Amino acid sequence: MATPLSHTSPSALMTVAVVGLGTMGTGITEILTRAGREVVGIDISEATTVKAVAALESSTARAVVRGRLTEQERADLLARFRTSTDLRAAADADLVIEVAPESYEIKHQIFRALDDIVRPETILATGTNALSVTRLAADSARPERVLGLHFFNPAPAMKLVEVVSSVLTAPQAVAAVTDLAIELGKEPVAVGDRPGFVADGLLFGYLNQAAAMYEAKYASREDIDAAMRLGCGLPMGPLALLDLIGIDTARTVLEAMYSESRDRLHAPAPVLKQLSEAGLTGRKSGRGFYSYEAPGSATVVADALTPLSGASETPGRTVRSVGVAGSGTMASGIAEVFAKAGYEVVLAARSEEKSQIAKARIGKSLARSVDKGRLTAEAAAQTLDRITAAGSYDAFADVDLAVEAVAEDLEIKRQLFATLDKVCKPGAVLATTTSSLPVVACARATSRPQDVIGMHFFNPAPAMKLVEVVRTVLTADDVHSTVREVCVKIKKHAVDCGDRAGFIVNALLFPYLNNAIKMVQEHYASLDDIDAAMKLGGGYPMGPFELLDVVGLDVSLAIEKVLHREFRDPGLAPAPLLEHLVAAGCLGRKTGRGFREYARR
Repeated sequence: MATPLSHTSPSALMTVAVVGLGTMGTGITEILTRAGREVVGIDISEATTVKAVAALESSTARAVVRGRLTEQERADLLARFRTSTDLRAAADADLVIEVAPESYEIKHQIFRALDDIVRPETILATGTNALSVTRLAADSARPERVLGLHFFNPAPAMKLVEVVSSVLTAPQAVAAVTDLAIELGKEPVAVGDRPGFVADGLLFGYLNQAAAMYEAKYASREDIDAAMRLGCGLPMGPLALLDLIGIDTARTVLEAMYSESRDRLHAPAPVLKQLSEAGLTGRKSGRGFYSYEAPGSATVVADALTPLSGASETPGRTVRSVGVAGSGTMASGIAEVFAKAGYEVVLAARSEEKSQIAKARIGKSLARSVDKGRLTAEAAAQTLDRITAAGSYDAFADVDLAVEAVAEDLEIKRQLFATLDKVCKPGAVLATTTSSLPVVACARATSRPQDVIGMHFFNPAPAMKLVEVVRTVLTADDVHSTVREVCVKIKKHAVDCGDRAGFIVNALLFPYLNNAIKMVQEHYASLDDIDAAMKLGGGYPMGPFELLDVVGLDVSLAIEKVLHREFRDPGLAPAPLLEHLVAAGCLGRKTGRGFREYARR
């Protein structure tokens, strides 16, 4: 026997009730009215309904000023919206979208009440991002018509909508709301029912780890946020994003995720509970990880944790000349950065030929900058003249700072540092660009571990603004000051962190990538849907699988193994699918096949 939903079509969803008129509900209301739907907004608070009407009047007035709506279109749009404090106002709706507070009890009461109000064929959608859609459906009189419809904040601007099915949901209901989402100008992604779905499922694990990193005093809140913005191109740092989302909301989502996954990466960091219970829930309360001008304000103000600006108490050493060890892309990129900043650079490799090839690569990079108008031909020529190619590390005898950028192999790096110890003059600073290996192991290969520090540049070095400055327990204060001063001169943003696997960026980035692989491995969502979800819902410049194929699956696996070995957390164990692809030689773009296939050049 066909369900009542079998005749549902997108055109039938013309009247929509939105239950809950907070920020999200008001945003969804705007989208629906703009798309020609009749909308009834329902909230238990009269003041909230008045506020929602005012918000719609204000946003549409701005649209008229900008020429996006005519006065008549605005009048028609506003006429399609009415409000009520009585749930019975949803009686004629074809679709009800519930966006009440993230409480199962509240949502359960709403859904049970709607059973007695709406027509049998009316679709009931919950906007939850953390609670079980299946549980809400099972408690409904008609579970086949219940599904999840997860919009992202701000709803009018964010393109992603996750359409969440339970095992009880009728395919016709999914098809109807999917078509509606497309009509609304959104990009729907079909997902199953698990806490966080795709976007938040990946996002909140990452945010939780960032909170734990801050709580452990591994790095400052400013450095953690700057590292992820500049190192990964994210629109916001994780701690600032937690303040925007609401620390109490994040804790609720993580509790729901942990109750299902039992993955320690989802167990809320204690600092989230402490801040929530103190009422420090982020922007909405005026204080969270940061302090704000007023509750609801986006303007950060200085507080007791704000770092003091100005010079370091310990003066650094004088650096006039720099040695760069290596002949790969990273080494040539770092040499270019120093030469552009006016330093005399010695670029040394294991042979004269390799160092000359690396210098020629720099010449091509500078020529591209000239072609794009970023550099004059004269400045490019002067920059290249400052670089001396050498076939032996003996050429580092007079440098003030030596930076190694050789293979990411601890034994190779230790041998190189033993060589640098012999050839570099006393007082020279010795730096490693390692992204995952222990800096102290390089330091212990020398007779002067106090002079050794990590300077982790990001690829491509000339373009990427971030440098992670990694102190070991043996690094001298003036060595740290020296590197910080040098970073200012080469126009890089330095962030401080300790000597542990992954530093800031990789320690937060790679567990997120690993969790994305697990979603595909478990057939929860497709590569394309996950990539779309993170770009459209999280503002990521690349989806996780695009990024993995660019970085290289072998490189990614090596970093995952280092993180797992260091932190001993089962949740950090590399996903078997990643190991299988690497074993098969599918390493990403460089081999023509990784998670996707690429045209051979």
